[in-house]
Amino acid sequence: MRRVAQAVNRSWWLAVLVLAVACPKGHADQWDELQQRGVLRWGGDEEGGGPYVYPDPSDPSRRVGFEVELADLLARRLGLRAEFCQGQWDRLPDLLQRGDIDIVLNGYEWTPVWAERFGTTIPYYIYDLQLLARRSDSSIESWEDLRRGPRKRVAVLGGSAAQAYMEKHFAGDVELVLYEGVTDAMRAVELGTDGLDATVQDGPIVTFYLERGFPGLKRVGQPVGRGFYTILVRKGERRLLERLNQAILDSLRDGSLRAILERYGLWDENQQLRALECDAGGSFRPGSVSADGAQQATETFTAVRGKRVLAERGWLLVKAAGVTVVLSVLAMPLAIAMGLLVAVTRLFTPRWLSWLAVAYIEIVRGTPLVLQLYVIFFVLPELGIHVSAFWAAILGLAINYSAYEAEIYRAGIQAIPAGQMEAALSLGMSKWLALRRIIIPQATRIVIPPMTNDFIALFKDTAVCSVITVVELSKEYYIHARSTGAVVELGILTALLYLAMSYPLAVLTRRMEKRMKGERHV
Repeated sequence: MRRVAQAVNRSWWLAVLVLAVACPKGHADQWDELQQRGVLRWGGDEEGGGPYVYPDPSDPSRRVGFEVELADLLARRLGLRAEFCQGQWDRLPDLLQRGDIDIVLNGYEWTPVWAERFGTTIPYYIYDLQLLARRSDSSIESWEDLRRGPRKRVAVLGGSAAQAYMEKHFAGDVELVLYEGVTDAMRAVELGTDGLDATVQDGPIVTFYLERGFPGLKRVGQPVGRGFYTILVRKGERRLLERLNQAILDSLRDGSLRAILERYGLWDENQQLRALECDAGGSFRPGSVSADGAQQATETFTAVRGKRVLAERGWLLVKAAGVTVVLSVLAMPLAIAMGLLVAVTRLFTPRWLSWLAVAYIEIVRGTPLVLQLYVIFFVLPELGIHVSAFWAAILGLAINYSAYEAEIYRAGIQAIPAGQMEAALSLGMSKWLALRRIIIPQATRIVIPPMTNDFIALFKDTAVCSVITVVELSKEYYIHARSTGAVVELGILTALLYLAMSYPLAVLTRRMEKRMKGERHV
């Protein structure tokens, strides 16, 4: 699994560099290619769930959701067939740039950054942001209550309009905790995981999930921060953009878009006001002021480039690199200690204990790190065991790597001649004393180089911890790359920081290997 993770990391950084060199500012208009193909490939993330894109409860092999129906509707109006393409939500723009998909249609809020990097359609939905808190928590009955009393911890989707709104209006008043899934954030607040007090979510998410899945949560205050969902296309695809805009307008004017939204309980006053404006001949471009004068929630996002973005955001990446270092430095010694205990248990204990050690190794090695983190952080609270995100990350990394360290130590111990144990026992030592004084010290010298290599791998595997809200280096990069559009500049800095953390260990490993080879030749 670690080799796969390393390969994914290497592939991702290579992709960033390739995109930086190969992707021009604009792309050729590909409308003719779309007509020849007859298929409109739209990107979304099923993991995001309802009401956007999610498996049909009656037939999990089938996708439903208002964006699924919208994609079908727009494709038909364009004379094409809609084809869904799964992608991680925050990577969908990268898939669009690569040409793997033709449009991004998955609850992407309009921002100046997206408008600069891509073609953006007129909005297909107008949303508000809603504050949610536990029903049992009487200390939060309004937005202003977030400023009162002990500092509140608020969960938001990383890189979303909710994060932008909270950073603008509640900076310093609350502590934001970034999640990668909206339902994970809502469940964590409901259970009080990691000391969370509230969450801010888009209106469609609240409408869809609150009553059917989270009875322990309540709406707090009025919706705020009006914003717009828009479709992204590649720069230069002018004809596709124009046809999508016209299809959205036609769908709104003839009531077909309203029919889709009503099926999911999403037709509201915002959409009605927009429909009236469109009937009057308007197109309701993002950035315009709605009937009540509310601006979009994402107005705080601005494109930043070059030296400026490094000066303004670089130190945040350096701080996040510190989190990566702390996670690695705390998790690796724990993994080594656990691995040594498991290896000794496997080799020198009764058979039933040895079998338990083998089962532990195979289960941990046979399941992905991300699943182990989910179990620790999201499943254990269901059983009444609450572990903070930071310590859940350390524990998850330690458990995952302990299985590999156990096998490394087992090989090191078995490399020591059996005669040494026999000699120690003949001198009157107990088996455990011989292990502690004779066998394990020699085995440790043998296993240091491979363990150091694992330590290097652990630095990069900390990126997975972002799924349980730990903001380490890679997560910090994704957040600021999306909010500024400076994918290349911040990507290069992030790569250099990872290199600065791992290269000294790589040099140390090579020196240890050379030294051990020299000693063996003596």
